[in-house]
Formats: sequence, structure tokens, C-alpha cells
Amino acid sequence: MKKSVNLLTLADGQTMPQEGFGMYKITDQSTITSSIKYAYDAGYRLFDTAQLYKNEAEIGNALTELALPREELFITTKVSEPNQGYTQTIASVKDSLKKLQLDYVNLLLIHWPIERAFFDTWAALEELKKEGLTRSIGVSNYQMIHLQYLATQAHEMPVVNQIERHPHLNQLPLIKYDRAHQIVTQAWSPLGRGTILNNPLLEKIAKKHQKSSAQIVLRWQLQSGVAFIPKSIHEARIKQNIDIYNFQLSEQEINVINELHNFTRVGKEPALVYEYNLKY
Repeated sequence: MKKSVNLLTLADGQTMPQEGFGMYKITDQSTITSSIKYAYDAGYRLFDTAQLYKNEAEIGNALTELALPREELFITTKVSEPNQGYTQTIASVKDSLKKLQLDYVNLLLIHWPIERAFFDTWAALEELKKEGLTRSIGVSNYQMIHLQYLATQAHEMPVVNQIERHPHLNQLPLIKYDRAHQIVTQAWSPLGRGTILNNPLLEKIAKKHQKSSAQIVLRWQLQSGVAFIPKSIHEARIKQNIDIYNFQLSEQEINVINELHNFTRVGKEPALVYEYNLKY
């Protein structure tokens, strides 16, 4: 049975599924095709990739082979650090669209903030939106200071900020800032790459609701108003990750999960990526 995923309205008017399907580190064609089919059949409509993942062509092949209705899909890709800069960004995104076999993406993000091409890359995204090659533009891994800096020159601001977010890195101040500036926060690695799932407090909440720890964490993301993109290649897990719409966490349980925060990242530190101009 398909699950009903919440839709969020972005500041530019486009609607985006709150829960999507992450494609990080999935590169084998048959695995990509089967994963997208499992996810689509389960109810996912947002599919998230990036130039860095080196699987845009395989995703394009899968979407074509599966003949999924384009108007139902919300496709995200991201500009990698080597492709940043005004002309490089525009050329690379056109190449991404060829690989994806699409006329446009729903959301185009700058993958990481880098000092070398900070404003030029954003100007390119604004131009690509004008050309109709993307419906919405946003950023990934931007901290509050990066958003504040961007606002000094941007003609329009990001509608999405995709960041690492899980119970060990709850990002509550950044989420509050995004919300105050009409930016939807989207969580990558929403389960902390599995590092948090055996936490006794999560297991206790999971037992009470007769759910898995992963489902508890995803429900926490959902009730926090954050968008999120869990990833799996296994049909059962893909179905389980979207089976979170039939129970409710209490305010106390939300607070217990928020208090698991300990500043632990599973990815890179955005401030250092910015300074070194690469995902070190």
C-alpha cells in the first residue's frame, strides 16, 4: 500500500514532498533501477542525486526504462565543487540534464559552499532558473553565516537548505533561522548513517510505538517540520522508511530525541569545505 507523503510549499510556490529518496553511493544500474521502482511503488516521489554521486546517467536510464510520469516526480541534483563558477555551473547543469534525460530538474542545489566561487555559482543558479532548467534553486551544507553572506548579493534567496541533520546533530538554531527566512530545511543523512539506531532511549520509544528506531528518528524529522531523504537499496527498508504516518511522537519524546544532540557529524565541516574550496 502506498503511503501518503506530506507536501511542503516552497517560498517560490513549488510544492515538494517532505520525505524523499536519497541516491548517495548507489551507482550500479540494476540496483538504481530496482531501488527507484521499489521507492516509487512505496509512495516516494522525490529523488535526490548530485553530480558528485556519479549516478545521474544511471538514474536517467532508470526513469526512462520505468516510464515514470514526469509530472509526478520531484528531481533534485547538486553542483559539485569542481564545477562551481558561473560558466562552469551552467555547462555542468546542462550536462546533468542530458544525463538525467530531463528538460528540467525540480530543485537545483549548490552542494557545498566554497570561497572560490561563492557568488558566481549562485548567480548561475539564478540564471538557470530564468532559463527554465530548474524550477527551484537552493543550497546544501550552508550554515547561518553562509546564508547571511549570500543575502548581501543574491537577487533571490534559496528556498531549500539541505544539511546534515540527525539526533546527534539536531541543528535547531539553523532550522530556526531557515524557517524565519522562508527556507525549508532538508536533512541528509537523517539517520546518522545508522550510528544512532541502537541508542537505548530511541529503542525504548520504538518499543512503545511498535516501530523501529529508524522509524522513530524519521518521525522526529517529520514532526520537526524538516524535509528528509533516507536512503536504502533494500525493498523492505525502503517500505519501512515511509511507514511513519500512522503514529505520533509526544512533545516529551521529541525533546528526549533533541537532547541526544552532541555535535557529532558523519560528514564534513562546512566551514572547512568553504575555506579549502573542496570536500576535504
